[in-house]
Parts: sequence; structure tokens; C-alpha cells
Amino acid sequence: MNGADTSWIIVATALVLLMTLPGLALFYGGLVRARNVLATFMQTYSIACLMSVLWLALGYSIAFGESSSSIWGGLGKVFLMDLTPESVSGTLPEYLFFAFQMTFAIITPALIVGAYVERIGFAFVLALSGLWMLLCYAPVVHWIWGGGLLSAGGIFGEVGVFDFAGGIVVHETAGIAALVIAFCLGPRKDKNKPPHSPGFVMIGAALLWVGWFGFNGGSQLAADGGAAAALTATHISAAAASLTWALLEKIRYGKASLVGMVTGTIAGLASITPGSGFVTPIEALVIGAVAGVLCQYAVTFVKDLIKIDDTLDVFAVHGVGGIFGTLMIAVFVPESSWLAQAGSLLIVGVFTIVVTFILVKLVGLVVPLRVSDESELVGLDMSAHGERAYDMTS
Repeated sequence: MNGADTSWIIVATALVLLMTLPGLALFYGGLVRARNVLATFMQTYSIACLMSVLWLALGYSIAFGESSSSIWGGLGKVFLMDLTPESVSGTLPEYLFFAFQMTFAIITPALIVGAYVERIGFAFVLALSGLWMLLCYAPVVHWIWGGGLLSAGGIFGEVGVFDFAGGIVVHETAGIAALVIAFCLGPRKDKNKPPHSPGFVMIGAALLWVGWFGFNGGSQLAADGGAAAALTATHISAAAASLTWALLEKIRYGKASLVGMVTGTIAGLASITPGSGFVTPIEALVIGAVAGVLCQYAVTFVKDLIKIDDTLDVFAVHGVGGIFGTLMIAVFVPESSWLAQAGSLLIVGVFTIVVTFILVKLVGLVVPLRVSDESELVGLDMSAHGERAYDMTS
């Protein structure tokens, strides 16, 4: 064990959990209507709790177990039964590596919440999220970070795919799953109301930005110059994407909005995630600047052209951002391979579509996918949870 590495990853673990609780909850909660804010908080918070238990029970073993299989890690580490405080993973206590990776397993299905808020059944959210994490996310983690089929020595040769902190593992899987679920769910009855609290959205985005230092910088798994470089690239990309998104909004619509600018921040963060440990600050500036434009047009494509009500633009921001950043590694990193980057995106994309669609249909046979029209009109805060965020009479 290395004391400096251990100290840094303890901090990084806390930062990544901060991204979901309260960062993502506030970001998504501010974007929905007032009658659905508590339901959005509840979905995010419950997913964090459920994924923690499932990661302990099965997820960590599937992702990082020591099976010789290139497809999954096996069941040798279920419930961490053979671990002690002295067990190590690299220079870290393995308990800490488990906890750090657990925060990734929390935020990935939590990102998908943005696609289906305001109209989905709460039981369906929990059942689908749990199964999806175990059957889609955890295997992909093994393929890329656990020595599986897409990593070095796998189907793309000795180099394998480059994905430093989750452009494919987190953002592509969450973005594509979000699009599939939104397609199966259908649009909201009323989708023309603006976000109820742009202030919440900004606070949530700011917490995500800070937390992302742990997300990307912590993925170095060491307290060294590589972690510092990843942190720096992360910040520059976020700043650049915020500015280009706001500028494009001003050009297209005559005004730059707060919600738009901070959405650009998230687009820049998602886009730099796969390459943050490999690119220079100038290359991060380019990636972020392009992401602010690309992801904004992706929002228009999803909503206006293919007409899928991905409510809070999960695919356009996270999916497109993660895919774009993964491909940019082949542009900026000479050691990488176009075949490995694009091929891995294709394999994981098809796998995610198939698994997500099957799970939506299977879970829908057991619990309702969508709430009733009356519940949607009243709002999920009252109809699902019996609470209100605000006293509408005062």
C-alpha cells in the first residue's frame, strides 16, 4: 500500500459520490417541473443505495473478479468475503478500490434517470436499474477495465481500447440506455414547461464539475503527475464547452441561458472523460470547445428529428459526449488505434441496446413501466411519494 495514493483515492471516492448525491440530484431536480422534483430526488437517492448493495453482492465480482474469462469476472469476490483490510489492489487497499469503483456503479444508472423523469413507475426504476447495472454495466467494466475482451491483449491486440475514466464504460452505456428507455416509454403528455429551478440546475452542475476531479483524477489510481494532468484537462474542457455552448445559444436564439451554459459544462466533462489521462491541456481545450457545439446540435437531433423524449438530454450530452471523446483519443494519442476505439464503441453500443431493450420488456411484465395519465398530471411527488417540494398556497 502507498499512503499518498490511498489518501488521494479516499478523497476521490468522496468526490465521485458527491457527483450523484447531491450533484446529479440537484441538476436533474431543477430541470423538471415543481410537481416532480422530489420524485427525481427519490429516484436518484434510491439508485445510489440499491447500487451500493448490489455492487457489494455481485457487481464488483462480475467486473473485477479474477476469472480467466474475457466476458465476466466470475463470482469469486461476491460480498468481498475473502478480503481483509490488508488486501491490496495495486498500491491501494482493495476495500478502497471497491468503494471507488462503487461510486461509478452508482452514477452510471443514476445518469439514466434524466431520460425518463416525470412519467415512470418508481418500482420499475429500481428493478430496471439494478438488473441493468449487473447485466450491462458490470460486464462492460470487465471488458475494458477488468482485463476482458476489449482491454490490452483482447480482440484488438496488445494495445486495446483507451478509456481512462469511462467515456464508453459510463457515458456511452448510460446515454444509449437512456435513449432506448425513452423510446420504449414514449413522450410526456406535456413537455413544454421550462425547468422549475435554474438555480438548482447551476448548483448541481457546479457540484458535478468539482466531483469530476475525483472521477477523472482519481482514475489514475495514484497521487502523481498523471492525476494532476487528468484534473487539469478535465477543468479546461468543461470551461471551453460552457463557453461554446453559450455562444452558440446566443447565435441561434438571441440569448445565452444559464441552463444552457451549465449543460455545456456537463458536455465538456463527459467528452474529456475517456481521454483525460492521455491528452494535453490544449487538446482538452479543443475537445471541450467542439463538444459544446456538437452536443447542443445533438439535443436538437434527438428532440426534433428522431422525436424521442429523452427528457433531460442524457443521450445528447453524455452519450454523444462520451462517444466523441473516445474517438478523439485516436486523433490525439499516437499509441491508440482507430479500430480499437471505434470497434469498442460499436460492440458496447450494440450490447447496451440489446440488453436494455430486453430488460425493459421483461421488467415491464412484472411492474408497470409508466404511471397513469392522472398520476402524471398530478405529479409524481404526490402520486408516488405523498409529498410536495413546495407549499403552493403560500
